[in-house]
Amino acid sequence: MRFGVGDYVVYPNHGVGIIEDIRQTQIAGLDQDFYHLRILANETTVMVPVGNSKTVGLRKIFGKTDVRKLFSHLRDSEFETHSNWKGRYKENSEKMRSGHLFDMADVLKNLQHLSQRKALSYREKRMYDKAKTLIISEVAMVQGRPEQEILGELELALEECLEARRARTESAVS
Repeated sequence: MRFGVGDYVVYPNHGVGIIEDIRQTQIAGLDQDFYHLRILANETTVMVPVGNSKTVGLRKIFGKTDVRKLFSHLRDSEFETHSNWKGRYKENSEKMRSGHLFDMADVLKNLQHLSQRKALSYREKRMYDKAKTLIISEVAMVQGRPEQEILGELELALEECLEARRARTESAVS
C-alpha cells in the first residue's frame, strides 16, 4: 500500500503519525524513497523506507466502522490466557509489534484479567499502559473526541468483558 503526504498512519508500537514528506535519500550508496513520519504523541520524526512500509507494519488509521467493531471485540469475554509468564509475554509482544488494534485489545484484555488475580510484572504493566495509550490515541483521532472520553469507554468495555467472563465461569462451575 502506498501512502501520500498528509495521510494519517499508524507505526506499530509508536502510534498515530502523519506523513509529512516523501523524500529520496541516499543510504549506503543506494537511493531510496522514505516516508518522513511525525508521530503525534511525542512529535518525533521517523523515516520509514517506502519499500519496507508493509514489513514494519505501517498502516492507515482505522475507520469509524472499525472502531465500533473494536469496542465489540473489547467487550467479548472470549480470549486466551497463558499461565506461563514467558509464553504470555512473547505472545503479547508479538501482538504489540503487529500494530493492529484488535491485537492490542487482546493484550489489554489478557493483562487486565491477569491483574485481577495478581500484580503485573513491571514489563507487563508497561505493555498494558502502552496498549491502552495506543488504542486511545488512535480512536480519539478517528472519532475527533478527547482521549479522556475514549479512556472511559475503553475501561467500561474492559469491565463488561471481565464481568461477562466471570459470569460465564461461575455458571460453568455451578
